[in-house]
Amino acid sequence: MALIEPAILPSVIALPFWFFERHMPLLPALTFTFAFALAAWALRAVTASGALTGLVLATIICLAAGAPGFMAVVALFLLTMLATRFGYARKKQRGTAEREQGRGGRQVLANLGVACITVAPLLYWHARSWMLLVGFTAALAEAAADTVSSEIGQVLSPRRAYLITSYERVDAGTNGAISFAGCMAGLIASGVVAAVCLWLDLLVPRWFWPATLCGFAGMLLDSLLGATLERPGRLGNNSVNFLSSAFSAFVAILLALLGR
Repeated sequence: MALIEPAILPSVIALPFWFFERHMPLLPALTFTFAFALAAWALRAVTASGALTGLVLATIICLAAGAPGFMAVVALFLLTMLATRFGYARKKQRGTAEREQGRGGRQVLANLGVACITVAPLLYWHARSWMLLVGFTAALAEAAADTVSSEIGQVLSPRRAYLITSYERVDAGTNGAISFAGCMAGLIASGVVAAVCLWLDLLVPRWFWPATLCGFAGMLLDSLLGATLERPGRLGNNSVNFLSSAFSAFVAILLALLGR
């Protein structure tokens, strides 16, 4: 008795070719994102759980938005890592520095989750894709603005930070605190991420400033939520970050719908 019936032999032979044709885009995506996650973990920018979470999110983004989407994530990572390590010794003395082992899985999800959700529909649906990419850019811009404003502000304005709700003078790094230097650093960071997305053809010039300003507005909302909900303990920092990023993406997509 033949192990394989002659009638199904062509299907068996074709199976490997079908697999590679169907999943080949996944293989290079996993190669790049795995190398990226491993490098981030080796640099102690993320923990093991942070690297695994980043691997999953970055792979989805890479499959949905292509290599440009992945490169935008890399740009965000480099920008925030440099900001986190700027003046690290001084921040460590004050007890406001990022932990040495890096960001955990929940922190990575809070910063990249909305961007991933925004472009995930592009895996199956490409109609109006440019609107989703505007939201994707705004979400990444907010994540950059929030981290850079906080990290840079702590160093450049350690004693000139003010609570966003009452303008009460507080120490830099306090939940809800803002400073002129921090706000300017956040605006620049938001613009840098939007410029990278523009350069990668994820964004058209018309939507550069809307995406940048939506990212900046999300950063301000983050401070507002930090002062009103995070300080009293009603929300955690990760929840605040996720909501602020979602706000930026939502407003950007809404503007894109209204301005089409």
